[in-house]
Amino acid sequence: MTINPASIPPDGRHRYAIRVYYEDTDAGGVVYHATYLRYAERARTEALRDMGVAHADLVAGFGVMFMVRSLEVDYERGARLDDALTVETEVVEVGGASARLRQTVRNKDGVCAVLAVRLACVRLEGNKPGRIPLLWRERLSAMRSARRDNAS
Repeated sequence: MTINPASIPPDGRHRYAIRVYYEDTDAGGVVYHATYLRYAERARTEALRDMGVAHADLVAGFGVMFMVRSLEVDYERGARLDDALTVETEVVEVGGASARLRQTVRNKDGVCAVLAVRLACVRLEGNKPGRIPLLWRERLSAMRSARRDNAS
């Protein structure tokens, strides 16, 4: 397992850029509702990677992985074909075996969708809850702290 140096965003918000492709849209050229889930998944994966704690290392080194336990999406405005989007990921809460995140998808006109995501850390064997390894908890907590520090 290789742990990369941490890159915690100074404001505690990881940003991931993505472009809307034809395959992401419905017949009217508007991003299909389920596509936002894929955008959010990619952004969460890249946020962990940029913090130096990739999903693959979590699986290989500790035999656990993050799974979405619950998800709530508020759709504000439709993103359209060829829009440049930014998915902003922030950590709201970190527990021993779970974490809560907020992910905001924006285009040039503002917020398109806001996702409230609860992740559970699950052991690969037996599919039972497992503790989030210390380094992952530390990095997630550092991201949350940076967000809080910038809010004041």
